[in-house]
Amino acid sequence: MTKTAAFAAPSADAPFVPFSIDRRDTGPHDVRIDVLFCGVCHSDLHTARGEWGGTVFPSVPGHEIIGRVVEVGADVISRKVGDLVGVGCMVDSCQHCASCADGLEQYCEQGMTLTYNSPDKHTGGTTYGGYSKTIVVDEKFVLHVSDKLDPAGAAPLLCAGITTWSPLRHWKVGKGHKVGVVGLGGLGHMAIKLAHALGAHVVLFTTSPAKAEGARALGADEVVISRDAAAMAARANTLDFIINTVAAPHDLDPLLQALKRDGTMVLVGAPPTPHPSPAVTNLIMKRRSIAGSLIGGIEETQEMLDFCAEHGIVSDIEIIPIQKIDEAYDRMLKGDVRYRFVIDLASLA
Repeated sequence: MTKTAAFAAPSADAPFVPFSIDRRDTGPHDVRIDVLFCGVCHSDLHTARGEWGGTVFPSVPGHEIIGRVVEVGADVISRKVGDLVGVGCMVDSCQHCASCADGLEQYCEQGMTLTYNSPDKHTGGTTYGGYSKTIVVDEKFVLHVSDKLDPAGAAPLLCAGITTWSPLRHWKVGKGHKVGVVGLGGLGHMAIKLAHALGAHVVLFTTSPAKAEGARALGADEVVISRDAAAMAARANTLDFIINTVAAPHDLDPLLQALKRDGTMVLVGAPPTPHPSPAVTNLIMKRRSIAGSLIGGIEETQEMLDFCAEHGIVSDIEIIPIQKIDEAYDRMLKGDVRYRFVIDLASLA
């Protein structure tokens, strides 16, 4: 075991504090990484403040990790010392079930090992995330990051990026498609960038008129204020696909009505309480579908990172020192960030 400096939430109602964690020794298939940057996801806040239940305290969140390889195990073949790499939302899976065999480790039938707050089969404790100086990960879950990408801006790609890329690819979104994006936050802004780069016509649905200019700068072709009933009615039967990133309960029916026949709305935001049940007629009259999607597998995450390098896509970020993480959480709750906080781990002395 090696001691590593970190920042941890000691309880659900206490501020973050400096904390020392144990990282396992580098095994034959492991990669040891010095963490350079770590994105701040809303899941971090939910976990650290105990809003989802099941948090093991002290908790060290962080699953949008960019760093440099400093050590590799004897049997590692895919990574070498000095590589710029990424680690996303998971660090292990059973690696032999049907989902793992299909490269969809996030749906592992035995349960994936999350980067933080998950049982750690190596140490017997709980996994600790990227609010730390180093991390040790099985090479199969360590991703190559092109030097073409800004490392700080690339960090949120490991969650916000892949969470929106996976459904775009699964439903084969591309040129000629009209795609709706609901909500303009960390996920929504990446959905706009990626759908635009794939050649789709992108329509943002937002409750805030103030977000229109920013959405167009990101690549949205149209902006619809979802509280405007006339504007929503004008979009009826016009969209092939919708990514709904909003993590609060809301009426899905006006959005369903915007879909063409055989259109799909995929939900990637996870509200704390259920959405109101949609009207069945909005589904059956046009053979529309509501679906869900969870992050992405390792293969498609690498595909996404390579696509972003080719197209010069990173997240729009605000870099913070780790000492301001509680302030960042409070600002996130107010929507006061465009569009993702990223921690500079050089601030963790």
